[in-house]
Amino acid sequence: MASDNGAEQGSDRNDRDYSVRAVDRVCSILNLLQESIDGVSLIDVAEATDLPKSSAFRYLWTLETHRYVERDPETSTYRLGLGFVGMQSRQLEVLRQRASPWLQKLRDEFDETINLGVLDSDSVIYLDITESRRGVRLAARRGDRDPLHSTALGKAVAAEMPDTQVREILQRSQMPRLTPYTITGIDDYMTELARVRRAGYAIDNGENEVDGRCVAVAIRGTRLAAALSLSAPASRFPMQDVDKVAAALTEAAEHITAPPPS
Repeated sequence: MASDNGAEQGSDRNDRDYSVRAVDRVCSILNLLQESIDGVSLIDVAEATDLPKSSAFRYLWTLETHRYVERDPETSTYRLGLGFVGMQSRQLEVLRQRASPWLQKLRDEFDETINLGVLDSDSVIYLDITESRRGVRLAARRGDRDPLHSTALGKAVAAEMPDTQVREILQRSQMPRLTPYTITGIDDYMTELARVRRAGYAIDNGENEVDGRCVAVAIRGTRLAAALSLSAPASRFPMQDVDKVAAALTEAAEHITAPPPS
């Protein structure tokens, strides 16, 4: 008899709704942001959560203060923030601080945009960017995400990972074709990673943006899957300059994780 009562109580628990309305709305906001590439507006969030704009703004503001959401001041749109990196947040901030002067030094040396990226789930997220001062430049924004398969940052990070893990990520991402030059086959990509490992640096030659060229190196000596890159319009960054840029990036990457002098 007791067993029957237990079964009834278990069934009753399954039938009940224990959800919290506010948490449901937070999840709806985060799901909306995760599905968006270009960011979402306050109106989009209000409609998705069935909230007044004033209430939706308070949700977003609270998430922003905890770094789970970032607001673009130019477009007033919202996107996922760096807070989702979780327990690595402190390590990320230390890496960003140590890398910052080297990003500026490389930018000044080559007058092109320098990027610091880390692996976050199945994509590369831009942790810091020092933009070229030129009017025409190739630059993402801090917090932007790019695919692993089409970027030099992604290749440099992937080259440090086990092949099985890389293949799993590529299968999930389905490797969309972003330009005529994007690598869209897993075996072809693994062949490219073998080249990256031999050379010590990765190249995106019009694979993420048709008129862009980028070279990247992994940052070793840290628990984070991170890389450093230079990106520029292809017309201004000839292939014969790649080795020189890669050498400078490699030197900077070694300094970023070098132990401080005693």
